[in-house]
Amino acid sequence: MDDIQISAKEVHDRIAKGEKLLLVDVREPWEYNLCHIPEAKLIPLGALPASVNSLLDAENVICYCHHGMRSLDAAAWLRQQGVENAKSMAGGIERWSVEVDPKMPRY
Repeated sequence: MDDIQISAKEVHDRIAKGEKLLLVDVREPWEYNLCHIPEAKLIPLGALPASVNSLLDAENVICYCHHGMRSLDAAAWLRQQGVENAKSMAGGIERWSVEVDPKMPRY
């Protein structure tokens, strides 16, 4: 599972190329309301088991959270459930705000 993480820059580049990515924000709603990547779908970590079926057919699932720990757990769990290409965005939304979108609010 050494390919389970992806950098914020790579996610941005893949979006810019028009690749079909399903971004899953596994943070809590209050965090999502503070800031999020526009294309992301909010599925808090605790709600992931109830939503796993909606992710099974997705080609590329990329999870993210605040710093990358919850999303790493989410991606590993999703792979165990059959979402083979699930990845975690290393450094989370914090790294995105530093490396990709400096205008994004940080918390």
